[in-house]
Amino acid sequence: MSESKIEKVRLGTGGPEVGSQGLGCMGMSFAYGPTDLDEARATLERALELGVTLYDTADAYAAGENERFIAPFVRAHRDEIVVATKFGLGIDPADRTKRVIRNDPPYIRQCVEGSLERLGVDEIDLYYMHRRDVNVPIEETVGVMAELVSEGKVKHLGLSEVTSGELRAAQAVHPIAAVQSEWSLFSRDIEAKVVPAAVELGVTLVPYSPLGRGFLTGAFVHADRELGDDDFRRQQPRFTGENAAANAALLDPVRKIAEGRNATLGQVALAWVQQRAAIHGLPVVPIPGTRKRARVEENTAATHLILTESELQLLEPIAGQVAGGRYADPAFSSAGRE
Repeated sequence: MSESKIEKVRLGTGGPEVGSQGLGCMGMSFAYGPTDLDEARATLERALELGVTLYDTADAYAAGENERFIAPFVRAHRDEIVVATKFGLGIDPADRTKRVIRNDPPYIRQCVEGSLERLGVDEIDLYYMHRRDVNVPIEETVGVMAELVSEGKVKHLGLSEVTSGELRAAQAVHPIAAVQSEWSLFSRDIEAKVVPAAVELGVTLVPYSPLGRGFLTGAFVHADRELGDDDFRRQQPRFTGENAAANAALLDPVRKIAEGRNATLGQVALAWVQQRAAIHGLPVVPIPGTRKRARVEENTAATHLILTESELQLLEPIAGQVAGGRYADPAFSSAGRE
């Protein structure tokens, strides 16, 4: 497949143009075990060469270290890229190994100042509410976020893991450029209500974990035994016990298509996500995460792979057979509130 630059799409109705595939930076500092930092830095640069311009991080990733890690790259290419970061996940003071969800106004203001400092920028291009604190009205949360726009600290607003009703309520306060949620061959719950709401409101969908946190690349045979002790996927239901074996067995249709197209399993999975744009009628910018140049080359090449109708039908049953929920704690997913 071609290695030419990827196409551009717009975030929301008034947001910036970005490459049709972004880069999730979390794993460069957090969650997936040791990182070759030099290779990760080279991956950031290689992604930009291929047309990737949306770079996604969060203050929750390694307690801000991921923002610090990508900061030199961000500053070096400030006029070429869109940097997205998030607030909403704090440290539980009673147990520093656990996250708590917070959307209260003082916390948001504390978070934005921290992210601006760690990234070394004057303004954040896209600022997401990482998770929804149901104890704070979303209108109040987005109201504070809108103030950050007025103050010149943030350019555009995003939401992550919200319901269709929460998206509509937020949009009534301030334009939302993007909604980030898990969307892949393994995770399709947002298609029922969130996606139609995004179409109606002119909001771009930014799928995270479009490769099922690596499962859809065919990397695992016995995921529960193959992951390192410091890999957060050990805590995810789909990667544990009998679920892991059952989910590994679901990849046969993906493998069949990949073999017929001289593609990788990951490319087929990404092509499926990217074609949601045409199928549902909205911009879609998946943000697969990687720490390796070869992988970002593979991922961006998938933007040129168009699956046939018969191939799409072959993949259709997979999501309904997946064993295990998206998260062990339902508070981290919008599905339980929809």
